[in-house]
Amino acid sequence: MSALWSPFESSFSQVLVLVLVLVLVLVWTLDLMRPGSVPVIHNRETELNQYLLENCPLLSEPYIPPLWGRSGHVQTWVYSLIGRFGVPSPKGEEFVMHLSDGSTASFKLFSPSSLCRPTADLTLALCPGFCNHSEQRYVRSFVHEALRQGFRCATLNLLGALPTVPLTAPRVFSYGCTLEFGSMVQTLKSRFPQTQLVLVGFSLGGNIVCKYLGEDRTHQDRVLCGLSVCQGYSASRAQESLLCWTQGRRFYNFLLTCSFRRLLLRHRQTLFSPDQDLSPLFRATALRDIDEHYIRRFQGYSSLKEYYETESCEHYLHNISVPLLLVNSSDDPLVPPTLLHLAKSLAESKPCVTFLLSSHGGHLGFFEGWIVPQSGSWIDRVLLQYIQALYRRSEVMQCGHVTQTETAHIPGHS
Repeated sequence: MSALWSPFESSFSQVLVLVLVLVLVLVWTLDLMRPGSVPVIHNRETELNQYLLENCPLLSEPYIPPLWGRSGHVQTWVYSLIGRFGVPSPKGEEFVMHLSDGSTASFKLFSPSSLCRPTADLTLALCPGFCNHSEQRYVRSFVHEALRQGFRCATLNLLGALPTVPLTAPRVFSYGCTLEFGSMVQTLKSRFPQTQLVLVGFSLGGNIVCKYLGEDRTHQDRVLCGLSVCQGYSASRAQESLLCWTQGRRFYNFLLTCSFRRLLLRHRQTLFSPDQDLSPLFRATALRDIDEHYIRRFQGYSSLKEYYETESCEHYLHNISVPLLLVNSSDDPLVPPTLLHLAKSLAESKPCVTFLLSSHGGHLGFFEGWIVPQSGSWIDRVLLQYIQALYRRSEVMQCGHVTQTETAHIPGHS
């Protein structure tokens, strides 16, 4: 009998060893054993930054992702495939804007219940990421948490992204066009004359928010602060990095290209003439192929270089004088560390800028929980705690002068 079992035992042992080796390779490849750590903060030593450190404990506490969230790839995949877990669907009012070039843009406005409304007026203006709109789960998650804290929210639908809003001009969203976002901000200012604004951008939306703030100083009027999450700061360098196979970025580039192609084809009757050659669109395997043949032409640029240079926020960041929080993760597979030098140097030179770099989070992931993720995210809590701190400080400053000692003891601070 033992002789009969010997081959089975041998095969079982080999399979077990193979499984263990595969598990170890997976753990090593995805860096699943890397512990959580305190985010690295880059900023200048100022009274404001000291106040923020004292009143935003999340800035100096470890971010501990789920066990599987030690990998930036896994966080990015889970975010892109599922988004957030158990997120409610806040009810909002749809607004349509008719722009000067004939385009029709839209945004959704969410208002908190009267039980949550703060004593002053604060509106969060959100710009989502690539091909995204107000119905994305990560957007709904942030809006839900913001409404719970009593803040009004408005979320832009990137031009062409929301299927229910047709295009009325041959143009879709681009890397840094601020026309739609600026129209939403102006609508909010007109509708709520007393409101202060917080401008929040995710990924590509972070570039749009920062460019909008910096391209005209009047855009900073009535703005409490700007927030940017997981952007790349330079369109040209970001597109170059997406052509490399390091960290699988070329594969991510292909997936983004397919998503963008689907959006363009959904609006083909408005964007393209009947006899226009669409073969470059079908052959495209990288975003810059679509940018070269179509997007930069929609925007009226003579070359791809001009398009990327003009639409990148890197040339406008130095004009921003309101508090600005830039957040990235070092394991973001779409935004490599080589793109983050600008954010770091800016934070170390401008007193109003803070650059927060976490070890984990991937691209817009930032999940929390042991195995099953929580409904919210670490980045939601960080952004809202930062907003709350600045909001309380502005309220006190409006009531009178504030000393460094007084700001450290504002009632109700976290």
